[in-house]
Amino acid sequence: MEGWEYKPLSEICGFQRGLTYAKADEADSPGHTVLRANNIALASHELDLSELKFISDSVAVPASKIVRPGSLIVCTASGSKAHLGKVAYIDSDYGYAFGGFMGQLTPYEGVDGRYLFYVLISSGYKEFIATLSDGVNINNLKFDDLGRFSVAMPPLPEQRRLVAILDEAFEAIATAKVNAEKNLRNARELFRSEAKSIFLRGAACWPTKTVDQLSTNLDSRRVPITKSDRRAGEFPYYGASGIVDYVADYIFDGDTLLVSEDGANLLARSTPIAFSVSGLYWVNNHAHILKFANMATQKFVEFYLESIPLDEYITGAAQPKLNQKALNSIPIPIPATLNEQVKVVARLERGLEQSEQLQRVYERKRNALDELKKLLLHQAFTGQLTAKSIDEQLEAVT
Repeated sequence: MEGWEYKPLSEICGFQRGLTYAKADEADSPGHTVLRANNIALASHELDLSELKFISDSVAVPASKIVRPGSLIVCTASGSKAHLGKVAYIDSDYGYAFGGFMGQLTPYEGVDGRYLFYVLISSGYKEFIATLSDGVNINNLKFDDLGRFSVAMPPLPEQRRLVAILDEAFEAIATAKVNAEKNLRNARELFRSEAKSIFLRGAACWPTKTVDQLSTNLDSRRVPITKSDRRAGEFPYYGASGIVDYVADYIFDGDTLLVSEDGANLLARSTPIAFSVSGLYWVNNHAHILKFANMATQKFVEFYLESIPLDEYITGAAQPKLNQKALNSIPIPIPATLNEQVKVVARLERGLEQSEQLQRVYERKRNALDELKKLLLHQAFTGQLTAKSIDEQLEAVT
């Protein structure tokens, strides 16, 4: 690549560590605003100004500790290796300071800040950072080490050409990803809506029975095992939201329905709160265990519990809990005959499968968009990136 050079990061930008201050200097109302590690979004590498830290205006803040437009801030210390080394581009004159666990990279003449930003969100940079982390509780980056990272440096006009292409491409990818996420949510909601409709219509003609009238509760047979006492093995060890481990023995054999007893997910519903299990397994005391006379009734109850809000049966704000008495009292409209239960369950399972197929399509698309960003960055720093190639690649995944 004609005119390209490889230079260590220390030769193309300056580095300034962030502002240190005492706990007593922190303030509830605006004085000086200080950016911290949480102000860099891990996934998007954008500035996140939703939670700002303020310190007293009596604290002297040198100009070198104020973020500069065209520079980058980098997280130099974190309790999480995933956050170490993450960067954000400073696109405006915010007038904010940056804190002691942060650093500022200021490009030298002939270096485009946006180009440097794209270099520092590439896979190559992330792999380099992974080799530099040290410390037990806090992982630290020293610029003497960070500065060794090798950067592919084309002439400034080429840097700006690549930035223009990448800016446009990443904006298009962001839009496509928003659409994929929306479609993914719609696919999930499609089945929920269909299930609710089935149960709503059925409630007008089906008899109603409570959970304890439909099942036998096996909670008394649960046995929790602390992590230190577990012996690794082949048998699933279930908790409130699914498998939490595999252990060397089992206490249950056969089909049951597990229902979350406690945890924030009872309200958030980000993972199932009712799920069928079978075979040989162990269950701790964070999931209720329901045994049914037949699988059709079990699956019907599973679908029903997954389709309704349980807020009125849950106690506790800090630690939501669905106790056994409350679970037993939940009324369920259910067909009187087993044959009709089988038909309803079959319809629900067809709807679930269609929804899951759609979800897989949109999840693949979302993942493909993430991979495309990595590929475009690789192409940019190896001289292979053109606007035409981006259009073709975008069309292939959207």
